[in-house]
Amino acid sequence: MRLGRAQVDGAARTVVVLGDGGPGAEAAVLPADAPSPDDVVREPAARDVVARLAADAPRTVVDELALLVPLTRFNRDILCTGWNYWDHFEESKGKREGQDPAERPARPTFFTKSPLTAIGPRDPIAFDPELSGKWDYEAELALVIGRAGRSIPEEKALDHVAGYLIANDVSQRDLQRAHGGQWLKGKSIDGTMPLGPWVTTVDDVPDVHDLEIRFELDGTVLQSARTRQMAFSIGRIIAELSSGMTLLPGDVVLTGTPSGIGNAREPQVFLEEGQELVTVVEHLGELRNRVERADLVRYRTDVVEQLA
Repeated sequence: MRLGRAQVDGAARTVVVLGDGGPGAEAAVLPADAPSPDDVVREPAARDVVARLAADAPRTVVDELALLVPLTRFNRDILCTGWNYWDHFEESKGKREGQDPAERPARPTFFTKSPLTAIGPRDPIAFDPELSGKWDYEAELALVIGRAGRSIPEEKALDHVAGYLIANDVSQRDLQRAHGGQWLKGKSIDGTMPLGPWVTTVDDVPDVHDLEIRFELDGTVLQSARTRQMAFSIGRIIAELSSGMTLLPGDVVLTGTPSGIGNAREPQVFLEEGQELVTVVEHLGELRNRVERADLVRYRTDVVEQLA
């Protein structure tokens, strides 16, 4: 099942995307009181309700829908995995401005980012050159937890996943380096992380460890890899992350980006206003976003309402 959200007649509605979600695919638009994707990942019974409603719901073409970010009820910061493709780890050697680790990590590297970064699959990416001069892209496979657990064994880890999404962990490299090498600040700028386009439940993903990840900037492919190239499997990520720390239904976890990031290129490639980013993960759909100028440095008190 592919569960998304769309703006229909001025309100957010749950949609069930039919087939593989490719060009020309249709979606069932559910009633206003239908369970949301957030409800479904938390309550397995809600999936049966959604399936029943989708059978008789009106259809529309997915491409004509104003898709929204599929998940909005975050329990906490978005949980992220760094350096999870060795080619990405190696490409950045000597380019971390003195913050290189001595060797390859023996265990997954974790950090978090603000949930206010999350935007929809076709929303503009907020961009303010006064805030940062090094806006970078990172195509990633993301997952959402569907079953709570602490110290989850690696062999049981995938049983705790409700579904998968695509993310682009847009990062500000200069902010990332400016705060002691900690990644939170350079990963947490409002309105900068496309997420979606919908939640694909685990039963509709044939082999999560062999999916193509691709990123295009203005039509040029800059990242291309398969998830089998991960340094640490999804099971290992969940096992390590949950060690002594409870993961909750609705928690979103990013699994890392492959090589090809802008900061590691010669010459470097950083995002500019007006560019189009297309982020694809096989079987999960695509994100298509433009970089749009925003004022992120002016003092504001209404930002929560603005982002909502």
